[in-house]
Amino acid sequence: MTTARLPLFPLNAVLFPGLVLPLNVFEERYRAMMRELLKTDEDAPRRFAVVAIRDGRETAPTGSGMPDAVNVPAERGPADGFGPDPVQTFHRVGCIADAAKIRERPDGSFEVLATGTTRVKLLSVDASGPFLTAELEELDEETGEEAGALAEGVLRAFRSYQKRLAGASERSLTTGADLPDDPAVVSYLVAAAAVLDAPTKQRLLQAPDTATRLREELTLLRSETAVIRHLPSLPAVDLTRAPTHPN
Repeated sequence: MTTARLPLFPLNAVLFPGLVLPLNVFEERYRAMMRELLKTDEDAPRRFAVVAIRDGRETAPTGSGMPDAVNVPAERGPADGFGPDPVQTFHRVGCIADAAKIRERPDGSFEVLATGTTRVKLLSVDASGPFLTAELEELDEETGEEAGALAEGVLRAFRSYQKRLAGASERSLTTGADLPDDPAVVSYLVAAAAVLDAPTKQRLLQAPDTATRLREELTLLRSETAVIRHLPSLPAVDLTRAPTHPN
């Protein structure tokens, strides 16, 4: 069992291994985290953990994507807004992110570009410092039986889903021509790219193995494609593609 202690970045979004995460960091407790990461040698990984906040919980005004600037609130403690026991506020499975780019702006905020690397289980949260840190257990990605065949089925279903979604929203989407062959990578990419709510994405992230994730994705894609086929338009699709604030 491999464990690590890393800075903890809660979001109202789910990060998957291999997926890119752009962030605007405005709040002081997360600025402090980025300043600490910048102390790491440029050639070494600048790692932090991303966990999704459970529904109904507060989130910090730090945007994923590159939204317009927001007003910076008064300085808050590392666990403010996350209740007396922060670990209960977060989903227990998250993802390590490696920050390839951390750029400080003149106003002290940061532009960050990170990539998900490894799934982790949240064991404990420490709020004694200027930002949250967590003890984490890295989770192996077990392939499971039938993953290869399931991945082929998911890719076919995803291409059909993309075509239906593009037609419904009257816009072009990336074709499936360049999608990967590795079953685990397929499962992560489809989970991130499909228009699904955060609880569903979280459920996919914490699937016990690749085959289970692919099997659920196949069911979801077929269901969503059937729904789209009977809708004249999907006005909410653009909301999933625009830069957002987590709160």
